[in-house]
Amino acid sequence: MKATPSPGITKYQQVLNWLNDQIDKHSYLPGDKLPSIRQLSRELNLSKNTVIRAYQQLEAGGKITACPRSGYRVAAGLHSVPTVPVPEPEFVDLMTLSKTIMRLPASREVLPMGSAHPDTNFPAIRSLYAEIGRHSRYQSHIPSHYQLPPGDENLLKQLVGINRELGITTSASELLITHGAQQAISLSLQAITRPGDIVLLESASYFGNLLLLESLGLQAIEIPFDAQYGWHFGALEAALQNWSVKAILINPSFNNPTGHIMSIQERREFLSLTGGIPIIEDDVFGGLAYHQRPLPLKTLDTENRVIYCNSLSKTLDSRLRIGWVIAGQYQPVIEKRLMTDNMGSPNLLHSAVGEFLSTGKYRDHLGKIRRSYSKKQKLFFQALSGALDRYPHLKERYHLTQPEGGYLCWLILPEPADSNRIYQEALAKGISLLPGNMFSAKDQHRHCIRFSFANYEDTPKWQQGLATLADIIARHLAET
Repeated sequence: MKATPSPGITKYQQVLNWLNDQIDKHSYLPGDKLPSIRQLSRELNLSKNTVIRAYQQLEAGGKITACPRSGYRVAAGLHSVPTVPVPEPEFVDLMTLSKTIMRLPASREVLPMGSAHPDTNFPAIRSLYAEIGRHSRYQSHIPSHYQLPPGDENLLKQLVGINRELGITTSASELLITHGAQQAISLSLQAITRPGDIVLLESASYFGNLLLLESLGLQAIEIPFDAQYGWHFGALEAALQNWSVKAILINPSFNNPTGHIMSIQERREFLSLTGGIPIIEDDVFGGLAYHQRPLPLKTLDTENRVIYCNSLSKTLDSRLRIGWVIAGQYQPVIEKRLMTDNMGSPNLLHSAVGEFLSTGKYRDHLGKIRRSYSKKQKLFFQALSGALDRYPHLKERYHLTQPEGGYLCWLILPEPADSNRIYQEALAKGISLLPGNMFSAKDQHRHCIRFSFANYEDTPKWQQGLATLADIIARHLAET
């Protein structure tokens, strides 16, 4: 990283020109975090005051924004969105591809970057399973019975507190405990749609949600959303004018797969443009903000049309399969479906997790994993981008997102890269990842790759694995 000296130009202007150039050629995209003042002054061999002045000038011009405790970021370009074609509805056909990739045994993975499972190597997880063990022994001393919806009373009480921390004020009577967020979303879709109906979602979207649409016989309209421009609200308006959309399914906080977060301004504009249409908010990564996070859509909803879905799968352990839904006006029909589908909840897990949450260990655990994922995000970004930058034909031709929450990131390669081929070659080397076309109903995003850095370690094994992956990508792009 160097600012090229020019005769007659001050050092401050050199920094300013360098930053403008990096932003204009999309090395840093809207929402991306810029280098810290200390880092940039060291790498450019200039004083901190010189760098500060350049940053302040860009902030005054609206090109970057200052974020408390998080440095500077490129300003979101909400109104500089290029024209895109009007999206059309499509039936989803992802089951075959998803089954092929998801059935691979974890033991084959040397570098587990494909699955979106949390890091469970924390003391709180051991305490959790010790609690489950105690409750399993207790269960043998009480009569067998069903735990009917809405669920275990103590667990409901604890979930009310978790929602309060996320900004949602609710009561236990407004919550329904589900078999993970996936069931919460499935029941919500069943409550507000019928086979053949159109559901609007962002592109890219979590493949599990797309599979739900496929299983329920629903059509998908994917609204273009990318790391460079954010939401394409023009395409959203056009889709709503052209098609009868029955529901919206959205993952606005640390989106799976991109890690992107929808700003408060975007959330308000989104709610305004979609007035009257039921919205299902998938917020499973919402509790993993490294710093301050925008409030859930549910808190901005003045029409009682947002169905809020969350779970403990990303903050504790995906094996728990404990989720919940705040359904508002749709609660009676969802509770009826929950009752008939399950005829009861897993008593053991619900009572044990409720007891664990009541100890206060969960809040302490959240603080630890947020700090851990924040550190891993920086280390993973440096390691992978460093490995890719060793190849001149790759440098400055890709974009790797730097999320401010969760543990997923999105690599955008130059087209016509084929992430399916990269996936196959990487798997043969013991490296797991997910190809981008798993996150679209229309076989889009083939030039993208989703990574999980939840289990990243700054070790020779990981460094060598990422070097191998970079070599696969470099050879692939050299051939295309």
